[in-house]
Amino acid sequence: MSRATPPSIEGSEAGFTIIEVLIALAIVAVSIVAIGSVMATNMRGVGSMERHVALMQTTRAVMTSEIAPHADLASGTSSGRTGDYRWQIDVSPLGEDWVVPGADVAWMPELVKVRVRSPSGAAVDVSTVRLMRRPTQ
Repeated sequence: MSRATPPSIEGSEAGFTIIEVLIALAIVAVSIVAIGSVMATNMRGVGSMERHVALMQTTRAVMTSEIAPHADLASGTSSGRTGDYRWQIDVSPLGEDWVVPGADVAWMPELVKVRVRSPSGAAVDVSTVRLMRRPTQ
């Protein structure tokens, strides 16, 4: 039996040159930096979204707990704090006089404006309409 001899490797076919290795390392380094940049951008986006969600949840909590029930709703301004968030509620008549001659209406619409400001300075304004008991005359 004869054994095959491996082909001889000579000159430029001997393996990678130092230039080829350095170019490959540079490509890998650029790729790693690009991936890191994308991840950092995503983390900033996630943080921004989390702050927005917290602001909206606080606004919803203020609207459900701090606005008086329909029977007790009165015109005016109230303000307060929920955690680090500041809020203000303005209740005012909606539009013109809603008195209809000859009508026996016990309720009138009121515009309720809610403004919530986060510790970072971001704010959200929400307006809604609530019915308020008409004062007896």
